[in-house]
Amino acid sequence: MGRVTNPGPVGRVCRSFLLFFSLVWVTECLDQAKYFNVRNYGAVEGGEADNSKAFLEAWKEACQWKGRARVVVPRGTFKLYPVIFSGPCNGPIAFLIEGTLRASIDPSTFSTDSWINFRYIDQLVVTGGGTLDGQGASAWHLNNCKTNPQCQALPISLSFDFITNARVEYIKSYDSKNAHFKIFGCHNMDFRKIKISAPADSPNTDGIKIGSSYRIRIARSTIATGDDCVAMVTGSKKIHISKVVCGPGHGISIGSLGGHDKEDAVVGVVVKNCTFLGTENGVRIKTWASPYTSKASNFTFQDIFMDDVLNPITIDQEYCPNPPCNQQTSSNVQISDVTYKNIWGTSSSEVAVSLRCSKSRPCKNVVLDIIKFTNDKNLLPWTLLILGFHVMLYCDEQVLVLVGECKSY
Repeated sequence: MGRVTNPGPVGRVCRSFLLFFSLVWVTECLDQAKYFNVRNYGAVEGGEADNSKAFLEAWKEACQWKGRARVVVPRGTFKLYPVIFSGPCNGPIAFLIEGTLRASIDPSTFSTDSWINFRYIDQLVVTGGGTLDGQGASAWHLNNCKTNPQCQALPISLSFDFITNARVEYIKSYDSKNAHFKIFGCHNMDFRKIKISAPADSPNTDGIKIGSSYRIRIARSTIATGDDCVAMVTGSKKIHISKVVCGPGHGISIGSLGGHDKEDAVVGVVVKNCTFLGTENGVRIKTWASPYTSKASNFTFQDIFMDDVLNPITIDQEYCPNPPCNQQTSSNVQISDVTYKNIWGTSSSEVAVSLRCSKSRPCKNVVLDIIKFTNDKNLLPWTLLILGFHVMLYCDEQVLVLVGECKSY
C-alpha cells in the first residue's frame, strides 16, 4: 500500500499557483471576444462597390453573439453607403475601424439624416485609429438650410442615438457633409483622442453636436471645422469638455435656445483647460429673442487660452444668424449661474467680452474672475459690451459680478 506524503509548503504553493493560473485561463477563455471581420462577409476595399450589406451582416451576427463581440474594419479604404447599426445587443460590442470608411459623393444616395448611425446600444466602443471620410466638399454648396427652407438636409457623418455607457476614441473624421458627430438621447459617453477636420469655410460642419443627453465627456481631442467645435442644444445636461483644441471654427457654444416651445433646459456644462486658435467665437451662449421659455444654468468656463479669437466670451440673447429677424420681444430663456474664470489670450476685435442679456429675463449670477486679453491689432484696450453699451468695467447686481482681476493691456 502506497504511502501518502505531505507535499510540504513548496508543494502547496505550487498547487495554489497552478490552480490560480488555471482559473485565470478559464476566465479569459470565457471572456474572450469573438471577432467579426467585414471582409469575411464580402466587404471589398477600394473601388466604388457599396459595402453596406457586408457591414450590416457582420454587425447583425456580432450583435446577436452572447458575449463580447468585435466588428473589425481592417486596414484599407471601404466605400460605404448609409448604414444603421441598431441594438439592443446580447453583450458588450466594439466597432474597430482600422482602415478608412469613405462616403458617397452623391447626396441623393442618403435617405436618412446620417451616414453611419449607432442606436439603442448599451456598452458600445468605437475605436481603432481609423478614418471617416465624409467627402463633403462636393456637397457643401447644397448645405444652405439656414437660408433655404426647401433644402434637403445633408447627412451627419456619425450619429449616436439612445446609446448608454459607451466610449468613442482614436477616431478621425474628415470633411463631413453636415455635422461630424451627433449625440442624441445618450447617457454616460466618453469621447477621447478624437480628431475632426474640415475647412474653415465648410458650412454647418459642427464638430460634435449634443442634445437631450446626460453625462457626456469630451477630452484630449482636436477639432478644426467650419462651424461650432462643440454645440450643446436643448436637453444637454452634465457635459464636461476638457483639453480640447478648437480652431478654426465657431468655438464652443450652448444653444441656440428658445427657438421652439417646450424646450428642455441645458444644465451643468464645464469647459476647462481648452485652447482656441483663430476661431470666430470662443465660449458662447446664444438664445433667440422669442416668447418661448427655457433655462440655461450652472456653466463653468475655466483655464482657457485663446489666440486670435474674434469674440472670446459671448452671451447673446438677441441671436439672429440670418437677419432681418423679428425681435419684437426679448428672449425668455433664463440664463443663470455662469462662471468665467482664468481666461486669457488675444482678441482679434476690440470687444473681448460681450454680454447681451435679455431685458425681460436678465442674466443672474454671472461671474468674471481673472479675465486677461490683449488686442492683437494693438488698437484699443479690450472692452466689455453689456446690453449693447460699451464700458471698460461695469457691474450690475442683476447682470454681472466681477471678481479678482479683469485687465486690458
